[in-house]
Amino acid sequence: MASPNGSPSPGGEDRTEQEPQQSEHLNIKVTDNNNEVFFKIKRTTQLKKLMDAFCERQGKAPQQCRFLFDGQRVNPPDTPETLDMNDGDVLEVHQEQIGGSC
Repeated sequence: MASPNGSPSPGGEDRTEQEPQQSEHLNIKVTDNNNEVFFKIKRTTQLKKLMDAFCERQGKAPQQCRFLFDGQRVNPPDTPETLDMNDGDVLEVHQEQIGGSC
C-alpha cells in the first residue's frame, strides 16, 4: 500500500536504517608469511578465539606467537571493534622471542 505521496508504505523505509548491520561480520586474514588463513568473525568477538584457532591449525602454542595489527600488538581481549578493524584487514603473526643474551 502506498502513501498519498506515492512512496512505499512505512515497512519499506527501514531498509536504509538496517544497512550498518551488513558489516556486523568481518573477513580477517591472518598470515605468518608462510600461511594465510581467513576468518569471518563478528565485530564484537574477542580476537582470542581467532588467535587460538590460528595456532591450533598451525600446530603452534599460543604462547609462541604474537599477533600484530598495523604494527601494534593484539591482546586476546581485543575485538575488531576496539581496534577499528575493517573488512579485509590483516593480522600478522610472528614467533615470540624471549631473551636473546648469551
